[in-house]
Amino acid sequence: MADIIFFEKPGCINGEKQKAILRAAGHTLHGLDILNYPWTQEKLLGFVGGKEPMDMMNRTAPAIKKGEIVPERLTFSEAVAMMLVNPILIMRPLIEVDGLNIQGFTDPRLKPYLGDWDGADDVVTCPNMQTLSCDEQKGGSR
Repeated sequence: MADIIFFEKPGCINGEKQKAILRAAGHTLHGLDILNYPWTQEKLLGFVGGKEPMDMMNRTAPAIKKGEIVPERLTFSEAVAMMLVNPILIMRPLIEVDGLNIQGFTDPRLKPYLGDWDGADDVVTCPNMQTLSCDEQKGGSR
């Protein structure tokens, strides 16, 4: 089984569900607070490099929900700079496992780590915000 670094927002309902799935599959998790982690551009780029802002930003972040930030109107560099300053804008979770840097729980590279989880439970849609995560809006599978 794998050692997994799981960057999360502490107390996130879906983060807790996601961690339970990974633990049930036999993995050891090391949770890190995504909001207080000392992000560098290099570290963040390992997760978001090559993505469009709409595919790497947290749609449930207050500034995005309010329309103050519109990911579709940002350049990649602008989005990364904003996420470095305000990590709540980073789509979660970020997962480091076996040399992979994975963003979001629907990334297909995560499938081998999900054990017997059948994907039937929604662990992506934020129950507090009643909105879809960026993964779901782009048609990602659960």
